[in-house]
Amino acid sequence: MTKKFNRETGSALALAWALILVPLSCHAVDGTSLEYGEGNKTKLVRAGAQWNWSHKWWESNGTHIGGYWDLSLARWHASRYKGIPGNTQNITVLGLTPVFRLQGNNGKGFYLEGGIGANLFSELYNNNDRRLSTSFQFGDHLGAGYVFSNNLDLGLKAQHFSNGGIKNPNSGVNFVILRVEYLL
Repeated sequence: MTKKFNRETGSALALAWALILVPLSCHAVDGTSLEYGEGNKTKLVRAGAQWNWSHKWWESNGTHIGGYWDLSLARWHASRYKGIPGNTQNITVLGLTPVFRLQGNNGKGFYLEGGIGANLFSELYNNNDRRLSTSFQFGDHLGAGYVFSNNLDLGLKAQHFSNGGIKNPNSGVNFVILRVEYLL
């Protein structure tokens, strides 16, 4: 199963980067990101493209609330499929999330952010006694990070996936995620 995960993960990331790099060559995006996270005996890798909003809310003391759209493609690898140790499940997840960010007016330095988005799963998640009964899931997160002067953005976030009670079972899945983004 490990070889299958590595091959499939590599293919998913290659596709994600191709989808990101094509518009990047036209300067259609404002940033690209890679993420790695773990939670509930599940690991995820995710590639994304970001488009900044031009609007700034509540400008005060050199800060404001702004935001961006985050389009992502992820691969999840679960290691306790149906509660059985060593039994694996691989899921591809496509997501779109509007993210609000409290940041400096120059876009550099520390920030806080949060977002709630829509995600489509390639199959139903069933791992380590947690189950999601729909392919559509909300993904919400809270995070913090730092944007360096060279446009490198390093962030850490807590993310929760759930269908919001649309259908049971709906155990939810939580991740801690490290994010690296390059701002264009």
